[in-house]
Amino acid sequence: MPNYFVFIGNSHTFARSNDIVLTHKKDMEQQNKVKAWFSQLVDPNERIFSKQWFKSYALIVFGTLLFVIADVIFAMPYHLAPGGVYGLANVLTALTGTPLTIFLISMEVPLLIIGSIILGPKFGVKTIVSIVLGWVFTHFIETYWGYEPLIHVGEFLTAAQNMPLDALQITNEVRYFIPDYLLNTLVAGLLYGIGIGMIFKSGATSGGSDIVSMIINKYSGISLGTLVIIVDSCIALSTLFITPDLRLPAYSVLLIIIEGKIIDIVVDGFKTYKTVLVITENVEEVRNAIINDLNRGGTCFDAKGLYKGDERKMIYTTVSKREFVQFKKAIYKLDPNAFINVMDSSEVLGKGFKPITAA
Repeated sequence: MPNYFVFIGNSHTFARSNDIVLTHKKDMEQQNKVKAWFSQLVDPNERIFSKQWFKSYALIVFGTLLFVIADVIFAMPYHLAPGGVYGLANVLTALTGTPLTIFLISMEVPLLIIGSIILGPKFGVKTIVSIVLGWVFTHFIETYWGYEPLIHVGEFLTAAQNMPLDALQITNEVRYFIPDYLLNTLVAGLLYGIGIGMIFKSGATSGGSDIVSMIINKYSGISLGTLVIIVDSCIALSTLFITPDLRLPAYSVLLIIIEGKIIDIVVDGFKTYKTVLVITENVEEVRNAIINDLNRGGTCFDAKGLYKGDERKMIYTTVSKREFVQFKKAIYKLDPNAFINVMDSSEVLGKGFKPITAA
């Protein structure tokens, strides 16, 4: 019996049906794109309410609190601007007396929106949480503490007293204080670095001026590191609008340098390990020194010299700083003509070192 395909209706009905199918297909594609966009905001390796989740958000909360304390209680009273949106907000608040929170929200909200449109959902939920917490903590501290410095020389002064030339007025108050720029900058840099380092360690970013640098990097080709330095330096120089005192940009830059070093320590730890590549004629002797004397392992590769094309062995191993001193002495005894390449390792994971974790 032959097969038949029967269509009941007219060409207009068929066209409308086809349009409905195409429209539904486009809607589904759009929904999938939106879902994919939002899915990038969340870390896929982190289950909600897991131990790692609590650890990450604890780092964000305490890191943001330390960062805000460093800014409101240490940097802002001294009119320092250590880069970023907070640095620029410090300058604007010192000039106008408007609360920091107002400037932070008015700058960071547009930056997040523009950054998300141009760069995509790179910042994630953690970064948004960190930014919002920053607004909350800043509002709380400036409301109940104000901009009174924690570090200063002697007692607070009033306008009626004999005023030293270097005295600074507390923003939105009639009181003055004698600054201790160096000590204040050291403490501020330490707190900034620990706070931002904890935020970075959680998987979040500080947002703010970093977004500006990322956008310029996308269209200019200038390296991100160079752009961050340029943007932060411009913000540090903006302190000259408050007063033509070169100490303000100088100490702001010093704060940025200290902060950067502390961030590296918090995120990467102290570089206590050395990764060593050794090319030697006495492979067995060096192998025994690593395994028996240092109680370490390693890997041996076949290598070929570029100049003469000679076949050689190359040993790869990782040791602590203390062990490296012992290892270098052993190499000197076993093969003074060996070639050694030594690299700092900020973190080493695996057997014999730190266990591998998701953090």
